[in-house]
Amino acid sequence: MLTPECPVPQGRYDRIILGHGSGGKLSADLLREVILPVLGNETLNRLEDQATCPFPAATGARLSVTTDSFVVNPLFFPGGDIGKLAINGTVNDLVVGGAEPLWLTAAFILEEGLLVADLHRVLVSMRDACLEAGVHIVTGDTKVVDRGNADGLYINTTGLGRVPPGRSLSVSSARPGDQILLSGTLGDHGMAIMSVREGLEFETVLESDSAPLASLTRAMLDACPSIRCMRDPTRGGLASTLNEIAVASSVGIRIDEASIPIRQEVRSACEMLGMDPLFVASEGRLVALVGSDDAEQCLEVMRGTEAGRDSALIGSVEAAHPGTVSARTVVGGCRIVTLLSGEQLPRIC
Repeated sequence: MLTPECPVPQGRYDRIILGHGSGGKLSADLLREVILPVLGNETLNRLEDQATCPFPAATGARLSVTTDSFVVNPLFFPGGDIGKLAINGTVNDLVVGGAEPLWLTAAFILEEGLLVADLHRVLVSMRDACLEAGVHIVTGDTKVVDRGNADGLYINTTGLGRVPPGRSLSVSSARPGDQILLSGTLGDHGMAIMSVREGLEFETVLESDSAPLASLTRAMLDACPSIRCMRDPTRGGLASTLNEIAVASSVGIRIDEASIPIRQEVRSACEMLGMDPLFVASEGRLVALVGSDDAEQCLEVMRGTEAGRDSALIGSVEAAHPGTVSARTVVGGCRIVTLLSGEQLPRIC
């Protein structure tokens, strides 16, 4: 259960100034009065130049590491904000590789003039996302840049996790006959961001799908340890994710567009903006490639979780046309689904 939001700290400054990045008293004040009261824990509170953490010992276990930077605009959007996005995005990059997330680092690039109240709101969101995912931020950094050079706030995160012995998931492991499972509706995050930017309104609120996937992947791997590959379709969307797998595994991939769950609001927004839902980012979804013998069981397990309740079987892997993704359209035709060319949706994560 998430803890109540702590009050915005009262201090001398209500906005970030360049002195907060000086490494002197104002930097220390920002750390001790704003950041540590929200994100602090036994390891982070030591304020060492590094975090030293006990690694769970197990013969054959491996360390998993990922890093990411978040520059989303706007900072706050329906269903989340840059802080929630940073934690969930990093945790999900670990868990789709089969890792158990352990620790995170967080570095903040603050723009002069950023409201301290907005920073506090982001920190609370990060803390709550960490609690939900079961991880701690154990070390970090802050820097301040001149007004106009950072759009308020950028965040860089690094995640570390433990891969249990015998577990090996890879984009190069797909085999002909594998079934392709998608854990929920496609494109909610990207269209939630774009709806705010473009002023689009719908009968229901279109919210980002940003969410941690650790509980979903844990249930899937416990039930179907033969899962070959999992990926989260973020930038570039489902189309780019499947193309990466097809190329890495030298297989063909065929999907059925009618089987892909997409909210009507997302379809409508894509039509208005001239976008293809297959290229729109999701931040709380995963794609899994599973042997045909285990696919139905895995799908049932996914649908039994909160994060995977809208899961669907959307296609299969074939030997023909290696390195190519094709889609059966809703009218019965077939089209080639290529990698995203250019930047269709800038600054969405």
